[in-house]
Amino acid sequence: MPVERFEGRIVVIQSVGEARRAVDYLLRFPRVGIDTETRPNFHPGPMHPVALLQVSTSDICFLFRLNHIGLPECLIRLFTDESTVKIGLSLQDDWSQLRKRRDFQPVSYIELQNYVKPLGILDMSLQKLYANFFGKKISKTQRLTNWEADVLTEPQKAYAATDAWACLRLYDEMTELLTNHNYELKRTITDADTVS
Repeated sequence: MPVERFEGRIVVIQSVGEARRAVDYLLRFPRVGIDTETRPNFHPGPMHPVALLQVSTSDICFLFRLNHIGLPECLIRLFTDESTVKIGLSLQDDWSQLRKRRDFQPVSYIELQNYVKPLGILDMSLQKLYANFFGKKISKTQRLTNWEADVLTEPQKAYAATDAWACLRLYDEMTELLTNHNYELKRTITDADTVS
């Protein structure tokens, strides 16, 4: 299966001023894809705070380095803006982790795991959803890397941008299928079905 990769522009945000300009730009769009990354914890103990917030349009993805800038007011404005819909997978987990940095009440967002239910799909990981809809693989090789590193590597940036962009792309594809009813549900045979 070919590997999918975001081919648009990736902009790393490392100051509050840059974050303000990025949010002003993003608020022009009716919907954006969203995801987060956290430095993995390989030993027992408290989780690290969210290090990276990715917000993507169809052709540009902003990577907000929260470990450098915290969660500034401009990002709260994005999360609470009613006109720009935030689309993601396991968004409740993302919101919960982001709210540990600063409290806010998100509005206008779509959880893809709920959105996909009418299509009869049971496996709701981003990798499986993307493979089912587009026949391409989203690589997860960078998932457990250090998202608090001084400088993000090119593979880290591509991985992070692809995840946020893929959420937006999945939403657009699902919306079209649900609108046109141009899909067919197929029953999957499970181990339980083979037991006599």
